[in-house]
Amino acid sequence: SKRGQVKGNALCLEGPHKSRSTNACVKSSEVYSLDDKMVFLSLPGAGGWSPSSSDRYQWLEVDLGERTQITAVATQGRYGSSDWLTAYLLMFSDTGHNWKQYRQEDSIGAFPGNSNADSVVQHKLQHTVIARYVRLIPLDWNPNGRIGLRLETYGCPYNSDVLSFDGRGSLLYWLSPRPRQMTRESISLKFKTLKNSGILLYTEGQSEHSLTLELKKGKLLLLLRQGRSSSPDSHHLVSLGSLLDDQHWHHIVFGSNKNFHGCLENLVYNGMNLVDLAKQKDQRGNVTFSCAEPVFVAMTFTSPQSYLWLRGVPELSSTVTSVGLQFQTWNRGGLLLTFVLPKQGGAVWLYLSKARLHLQIHKSGRSPLELSAGSALNDGQWHSVELISRRGHLTVAVDGDEGASSHASPSFLLTTGSQLFFGCPAEGNSQECMNPFKTFQGCMRLLTVDNQQVDLIMVQQRLMGNYSHLQIDMCGIIDRCSQSHCEHGGSCSQSWSTFHCNCSSTGYSGATCHSSIYEQSCEAYKHKGNTSGYYYIDVDGSGPIRPQLIYCNMTEDKTWIVIKHNNTELTRVRPLPGKNQHSAHFEYTSEEEQLAAIISQSEHCEQELTYHCRKSRLLNTPDGPPLSWWVGGPGVGQMQTYWGGAAPGSQQCVCGLQENCVDPKHHCNCDADRTEWANDSGLLTHKETLPVRSLVLGDVHRPGSESAFRVGHLRCHGDKNVWNAAFFDKETSYLHFPTFHGELSADISFLFKTTSSSGVFLENLGIKDFIRIELSSSTEVLFSFDVGNGPLEVHVKSGVPLDDNRWHRIRAERNVKEASLRLDELPAATQEAPADGHIHLQLNSQLFIGGTASRQKGFRGCIRSLQLNGVTLDLEERAKITPGVQPGCPGHCSSYGSLCQNQGRCVERPNSFSCDCSPSAYNGAFCDREVSASFKLGTSVSYTLKEPLSNKLNRSSSTLPSSIYSDMTLRAENVSLSFRTSQSPALLLYVDSYHREYLALLLNKHGKCSVVFDHLLDPELSRLATLGFTGCLSAVLFNSISPLKAALLHPGTSPVTVTGPLVQSICGSTSANPYAAETTHHLSVGTGQPLVNAIRSDSALIGGVIAVVIFVTVSASAIMARIFYRRKGTCQSQDVKTVKPEDSPELAFSGSQNGPSENQKEYFI
Repeated sequence: SKRGQVKGNALCLEGPHKSRSTNACVKSSEVYSLDDKMVFLSLPGAGGWSPSSSDRYQWLEVDLGERTQITAVATQGRYGSSDWLTAYLLMFSDTGHNWKQYRQEDSIGAFPGNSNADSVVQHKLQHTVIARYVRLIPLDWNPNGRIGLRLETYGCPYNSDVLSFDGRGSLLYWLSPRPRQMTRESISLKFKTLKNSGILLYTEGQSEHSLTLELKKGKLLLLLRQGRSSSPDSHHLVSLGSLLDDQHWHHIVFGSNKNFHGCLENLVYNGMNLVDLAKQKDQRGNVTFSCAEPVFVAMTFTSPQSYLWLRGVPELSSTVTSVGLQFQTWNRGGLLLTFVLPKQGGAVWLYLSKARLHLQIHKSGRSPLELSAGSALNDGQWHSVELISRRGHLTVAVDGDEGASSHASPSFLLTTGSQLFFGCPAEGNSQECMNPFKTFQGCMRLLTVDNQQVDLIMVQQRLMGNYSHLQIDMCGIIDRCSQSHCEHGGSCSQSWSTFHCNCSSTGYSGATCHSSIYEQSCEAYKHKGNTSGYYYIDVDGSGPIRPQLIYCNMTEDKTWIVIKHNNTELTRVRPLPGKNQHSAHFEYTSEEEQLAAIISQSEHCEQELTYHCRKSRLLNTPDGPPLSWWVGGPGVGQMQTYWGGAAPGSQQCVCGLQENCVDPKHHCNCDADRTEWANDSGLLTHKETLPVRSLVLGDVHRPGSESAFRVGHLRCHGDKNVWNAAFFDKETSYLHFPTFHGELSADISFLFKTTSSSGVFLENLGIKDFIRIELSSSTEVLFSFDVGNGPLEVHVKSGVPLDDNRWHRIRAERNVKEASLRLDELPAATQEAPADGHIHLQLNSQLFIGGTASRQKGFRGCIRSLQLNGVTLDLEERAKITPGVQPGCPGHCSSYGSLCQNQGRCVERPNSFSCDCSPSAYNGAFCDREVSASFKLGTSVSYTLKEPLSNKLNRSSSTLPSSIYSDMTLRAENVSLSFRTSQSPALLLYVDSYHREYLALLLNKHGKCSVVFDHLLDPELSRLATLGFTGCLSAVLFNSISPLKAALLHPGTSPVTVTGPLVQSICGSTSANPYAAETTHHLSVGTGQPLVNAIRSDSALIGGVIAVVIFVTVSASAIMARIFYRRKGTCQSQDVKTVKPEDSPELAFSGSQNGPSENQKEYFI
């Protein structure tokens, strides 16, 4: 190398200006051209530096002569040439060894260089560096030239006070108590060490509490111990950092008997320089006021192609062979060392597998020899390995005396032969090393062969051995889990090049455990087709609130979230002696944050509050102080002096509001103070005062006073987020919101429907960064963004058109590891983020929904339930004040109509939809709950159809409009029902008309079902009906009439007559006793012809009265469209056929002994 003076200006960004240095020097890896003025920028005739070989193993080093606070660097190409750098790395060091790579924000290491030989490109360092040596490593250069460079560094002088400890010394300070006006104490220092454990600082207060700052396995721990207890237990306050034993300075500010071994710098307590103070006092042990800099040259195996080749030691008469090294890695596997056995034939491999050290020796004609030692060796700490072979004895040891070892007794001496490989590519290389294992990625140092240390600086200078893809004189290990990107409690693990998040048992998914696997409300579960039950609800999606198990009541049209607490029973007040009041506190099953979020996002919440009293006043009068009150609302809640049904602050009960209290002088029934029992009850519906947290009753101690209270569960319905929608009727229309902040993690979900084949759903721009989701074609959705690494796109294609005006769901996520996009229930598409690239998404413009800032490629259609990082954007409110955008979006039945089951009809609503179950024999939110009843002997239900219009018009078909005639013409009768019975024969259903025609559904004594038509009423059929029947009937439907549903749910408004006891039950539900002896059946009968012949000349459509009579005798459990067999001989499905007498001898009530009459037909089902 050649030396030259560093001249030129040095800009000081903070502090005094740095003068030109006269004692700095420059050296480099190779020299092709080197000018004395090579470090000067923009000087006429300055040549610069260019190495003889243009590759990534070159470097240029500047010695600044003293430790300097470096603030910026600038580069220029070589003067008058085509030689310049386009990208480079910067390294810093205090000693000229143990280099540390400078990384910018997002851990980006590469600096962009020049585009020509003359212009100067300066980079101000995002965080200043204190170092004496600067090394620049070229990464890329002008492809039409060579590596060429002129370099300048900028900075300020740096002064410090340093202490050095050898592991046996310490400093002791007796400090005066702090002045009273001081409200805060601080200690700051810097340290550097090669030891991974030791106590940096111990301080004890007047209360005998102590604080300890300790380095343990490369991490800083701050421990608090209370009192002088001999117990080793300490309260762990905080843990910071990782891999801090790297012999680089680390700065600490904070408001085992193993002493620290290393250096401290600028030790300051409340502004007092303790190093200066120590120079005037005595010290304990070996403490010096300069920093000893031991030199350990490490090398980094950066890729699977990395290896180091050294010549072996020729076989001598020595009886001992040894190889040693220290390594540091995150990988569970990798080959550390391999060599070929000379003469004997075979090979030796020393490798990691499953984080254990393994030695494997293959020798010709012998079975393989294997040894293993150590565990968890992929923890990022330095571990020592030693392989020793003596005659008849072989040892492999890990971490010396503190670790483990393994032994064997081979009959041969292990010798290294002519060459050794540290690391080896799996596919081999020109040096012909063999690697049947994984490749090693990590750091190594202190390599020894037969107790002789390998000089890695000579290796770097190509004076010894050979290497590829190594970084020598530095360890580039990075702890990617130190500041974990795993969210929501996901555990972080890592390899050399990446990290992984284990999301098990967190309730979240994705590469960083960001997205919740649960829905945000009961409403969302309901519209996925779920029924009542307990569900995990994550109210803020990917936000910080944890999911919790909550009961969802979906039996009504409204979907209720039910949040329970510890006391919902009617509780009698039992006064305690010596206390004038009775208080009750309520603990809810949901956490506070979740409670507040549920109440906030619900349209309506309510909680029942009841007080039963006898000579126990409640609120007394509005003008006086309240005798009783309750506490409710967010947080700790506030005192409330009104009762259920009244207005907040009114100091009234609902009877006072309605002016119907038992005593008009008072506003609550209990305030009348009567000896008779009374009560005040009602619903609390003002969300800002919910939930009820405690109750205080003040008039419970008088003689004769008795009372009881009840506080119901908190119930909420209506998710304001699920149906929040906007309709964009023009491609130029859009909504805008504040900038989206999703720097490290961003998840976006929404539903859309459209008739357009393309359009932008969402866009947010930065100076260079952006994020966008769009419909790129009628079958494809595109998610694109740029965080500084160039645009990245994720596509999902659908097998069906997306412009079908039906709701489709999009879920997009971007994090530091990957981006994913999911459409409806299709598999998610993913794209990995670049390794060690930019990770922060930096946006600064408004967020556009339904369009772009350029008003091009806008979206036409509806967007609903738009959520960004779990927060719902209020599209409807913004749409109300935005031209071209309408709040809300109708047309839900096209997407959700299939949820209405069993002939239920979907009914549109402005927000949401509902199922009309009136044409169905079922009930419930989705017409999926069977209406069932148990019948006993003598129970029957009759439903009467009113006489049609034809009879009222003089029974003349000629007076009927043709449209009415066609509407009333029946082409077929359809009957369906479910039943369970243990009795046969039986009559299940009977229908007759005023034309004296009838239809009967029978169960014969063999358990077979049949249908009978006739014009004449069979006396035997009537006799069978009078026998009675015990059982259950469910989901009965005759054409569009559900007689059982009418009798049970609408008895007062339906033409129905009930004989005997009829009680609704769940006997028809599939959740009823599955082990019952009765058989569960579902019958669906279509006759294929009208019950009344509508084309008879004397018929006025369906004239007269039709009666449906149902006789049931068992407890039934049935499912539509299926028959469950629970015992042999139950109903069997058969083809419909005409019944002959010999086919059905058990039917004593058949219409004729000579076979079926002309008008009588019977079918088996």
